[in-house]
Amino acid sequence: MPADESMPTAFYTDYPWPDVEIERSLLAVADCELRLASDNREETLIREVGDADVIITCWAPTTARVIAAAKKCKHVARTGIGLDNIDVPAATRAGMVVTNVPDYCMREVAEHALAMIFALGRKIAYSHLSTKQGRYSLVGDLPIERIEGTTLGIIGLGQTGTLLAQKALAVGMRVIGTNRSQRVPNGVTWKSLESLLAESDYVSVNCPLTDETRHLINSTTLRQMKPSAFLINTSRGGLVDHPALAAALDVGWLAGAALDVQDREPPDLSQPPYNDPRVIVTPHSAFVSTLAVNELRERVGRQVVDVLQGRTPENVVNPR
Repeated sequence: MPADESMPTAFYTDYPWPDVEIERSLLAVADCELRLASDNREETLIREVGDADVIITCWAPTTARVIAAAKKCKHVARTGIGLDNIDVPAATRAGMVVTNVPDYCMREVAEHALAMIFALGRKIAYSHLSTKQGRYSLVGDLPIERIEGTTLGIIGLGQTGTLLAQKALAVGMRVIGTNRSQRVPNGVTWKSLESLLAESDYVSVNCPLTDETRHLINSTTLRQMKPSAFLINTSRGGLVDHPALAAALDVGWLAGAALDVQDREPPDLSQPPYNDPRVIVTPHSAFVSTLAVNELRERVGRQVVDVLQGRTPENVVNPR
């Protein structure tokens, strides 16, 4: 039986979980049909968005062209935190509400960053790879360092950076940080970016991606790090100039890196820096836990229902 043309429709561009049953059941409260894109390319979205009342998007390019094609759309709901895949000004001009969920996975990302610090410093990932390839020699894994007493530099002290600082302090690390406000959590010492890079044994990038911060980690800033230091990025891939990171590793400007986010996803894993044994790569999974993902999907579903039923949803990001 064809869908009732009077029913509202939500167009789901892409999602990294196995099904959409959580979203479908929540949208049913508003008698909303959920339609899935056949793939997440821009041209496909333009062709398929049709008369959708809502666009739900994770990583797909929700560009000005996609927004222009969505003539009936009143809401773009981001299943995540960052908004770099959505043309928010275009949506605002078109009268669409844009929402995100900015605070659902902070603990997971902080835990992931701390796990990467231990995996790098204790050579856990490198040793695991070596043994699986038939090499059983601790000599080949040296140097291996104690984490307690080392210095963690955190670039960006928002919610995630603050949680990471608290966890690092709890395991005995010295924590320094940099941000624009120069206000830091208890136990953290503020430093300029240049001083932070020079002093840190581990540098964790936890700031948002903006025009100002794109390629914040580049050939100049990498040169300021200790040769024994490690870089961790669980924030946004565009914060790091990956060719510059590969070159810096080649000449020994730093000891290694752990990357959960890439400038293009998925990256070509056969190319540096991703194929370097000193680099840990995880598939943009820092945000993931069963609890976090379920919370994200449920909150996005409620945002959509609120808009469809005439209420203001949480976390509207359009400029006032």
